[in-house]
Amino acid sequence: MHPGTVDASAGLLVQFLGWVAGQPRTYAETMEAWRTSCPRISVWEDALIEGLVMTENVFSGPQGEVKVVLTKSGMDRLGQPPPRPMPLVTSRQRTSC
Repeated sequence: MHPGTVDASAGLLVQFLGWVAGQPRTYAETMEAWRTSCPRISVWEDALIEGLVMTENVFSGPQGEVKVVLTKSGMDRLGQPPPRPMPLVTSRQRTSC
């Protein structure tokens, strides 16, 4: 890499962390938006391996859901304080633009 060049994967990782921090995210929503079969773009896997995100079971509702949240390391990497608790938005509650 040349001096002054930004590592694209590092930038994508920060974008992913910002996306997770932006609002409550379900595991299904995260996989739909960020899963890839390309071994060169492994943002989800990298974030898990580095301990930047984790999954939590949410038992509110008939089936419960798994949500994806930033860890303290993830918040530190993003440079954000811990988020305030917010209600989980399901796909049925979302509106289209």
